Amino acid sequence: MAGKIETRLKELGIELPTPPAPVASYVPYVVSGNLVTISGQVTIDNGQLKYVGKVGADISLDDGIAAARLCAINVLAQAKAACGGDLDRIQRCVRVGVFVNATPDFTQHPEVANGASDLFVSVLGPAGKHARAAVGAGSLPRGVACEVEAIFEIA
Repeated sequence: MAGKIETRLKELGIELPTPPAPVASYVPYVVSGNLVTISGQVTIDNGQLKYVGKVGADISLDDGIAAARLCAINVLAQAKAACGGDLDRIQRCVRVGVFVNATPDFTQHPEVANGASDLFVSVLGPAGKHARAAVGAGSLPRGVACEVEAIFEIA
């Protein structure tokens, strides 16, 4: 029987991918006590990079929001792995960090970050509300438009 969070993902039409392996010298997540920290996830979809470029130049605001949403889906895939396949172990999304590969004059980082934040709330309900930082970056790994990291409280 599918858990509550898996059921909600299905209702939203979201299928979590197999979590991608790290591309450098780090681990995808760390569990310490009742917290799991998910390393930054980028815009990988079906093994391919999407949304490559700078928001405010090559990437529109709407595509930046979609990029953040895709990153958040990848964060949840890593969280599922960290929870031994049981997303219902997630008690709360504690903190989200969103990095936006943007032009120097771009100022709508919070709107881009809402792509991730809104996904977490849609999937987790009130437990998806979190503290957050939305930061502009001069570049991101592989030139992607967005990267998202998160900390979850788990049971």
